[in-house]
Amino acid sequence: MTTRRIRPLKAYKHFRKLVEDKEDTTQVFHIIKSLDGSNIEKDFARFMKTAEGQARFTERKDLVPLLDNHAELRKLPAGSVGQHYCDFMESQGLSAQGLVDEYDRFGSSLEDYYDDDIVWYGNRRRDVHDLFHIMTGYSRDALGEACVLSFTHSQHGGLGIYFISHMVPIEIRKEAPKGAPVWKAVREAKKNGNLAENIMKQDIMALLAENLDEARQRLNIKPAVQYHRVHQILQESGIDPFGVITVAA
Repeated sequence: MTTRRIRPLKAYKHFRKLVEDKEDTTQVFHIIKSLDGSNIEKDFARFMKTAEGQARFTERKDLVPLLDNHAELRKLPAGSVGQHYCDFMESQGLSAQGLVDEYDRFGSSLEDYYDDDIVWYGNRRRDVHDLFHIMTGYSRDALGEACVLSFTHSQHGGLGIYFISHMVPIEIRKEAPKGAPVWKAVREAKKNGNLAENIMKQDIMALLAENLDEARQRLNIKPAVQYHRVHQILQESGIDPFGVITVAA
């Protein structure tokens, strides 16, 4: 097993850079590299112990061209996960390939440390990130990103995303009104991730064809109550929730 050294000071320096330049997603990858150690191998081992994980590994699909083929996804029924995914990605000016490009700009690669099996799994974890936004109901504001990462940590572990999901709320609390349940939102996301079925194990194309509400119910993904409560309080105080440190990932 490959164990990379844990470097918390380096992670903190990259987090400060992320706060300064909220669109620099490469800082997220630096933080994960600094803190995750052997997490990806342990997570992959858990994944492969399940029938669903073995099925996905046998298929070994490249998700990027599938997720970026909006012409085909737009043929899915109204209300489907795929339609919501396209709406989200197009409204945000995002693409699955764009996240790959950001990772390439990061300048380090899974191939530098791991075999092809782990590389495939790591890429899959990266490529479904924006789909997690759709499934969980968290948007791309700073708190939404923190909550998605908190949910993801419950499903996959990793000190890097745990670190970000707990550092971002500290920054948000500097701007949020008293009484806004910022920490409750992050803890709720972590709880929801524990309760839900593992999204990574799903047949992604089949999931995209499902009705979003029905897919959430099938996977036992609970509503993001506290997150929306924070947004309500911010808006009532005249604060744009998307203007509170807009960390993007």
